[in-house]
Amino acid sequence: MVTNEASGRDARSKSHALALPNLLTYGRVAAVPAVGACFYIDGFVGNWIALGLFVTASITDFFDGYLARAWQQQSALGRMLDPIADKLLVAVALMTLVADRTIGAWSLPAAIVILSREVLVSGLREFLAELHVSVPVSQLAKWKTTAQMVAIGVLLAGPAGEAVMPGLTFIGRTLLWISAILTIYTGWDYLRAAIRHAIGEDS
Repeated sequence: MVTNEASGRDARSKSHALALPNLLTYGRVAAVPAVGACFYIDGFVGNWIALGLFVTASITDFFDGYLARAWQQQSALGRMLDPIADKLLVAVALMTLVADRTIGAWSLPAAIVILSREVLVSGLREFLAELHVSVPVSQLAKWKTTAQMVAIGVLLAGPAGEAVMPGLTFIGRTLLWISAILTIYTGWDYLRAAIRHAIGEDS
């Protein structure tokens, strides 16, 4: 009986590993190095391909979670990979834009704030998870994510986007700062919860 139950769990795990929501997450992970590689392509082509990959990956971030819940295909593998894929995509895109000098001077601190928050929140989530404490995602955090992804997408278009719409890069850098400010505010929710529980454990 135990063997049959174990076999059943293994079969379900394998089926979930190849389910569409997880396949979308795998695709998002694969898009991470592809976005960086696009900046080695000369001309506007690389910018448009990078933008297309980033937008596609960002869209799959919504659909993989939605489909997993709707089709009851949520899995431990998906829960593990989903935030990793998100953070890798943002981090690589920002570092590529810094290396390309699209982000620099007055917009560089905004990128540093966003990357620092990603590392900080990852650590705080791990700490809170050990205490079985969850911090719900606020509406403001969702707006932060939207502004951040739009900013990065606009900046990935780079000179190609600037040729179509002059001033687009300035808009992207401004949105990056808006998302950085929202990042500080929303990151405080996680830090406050972690400090409260850490002090509670010590007392």
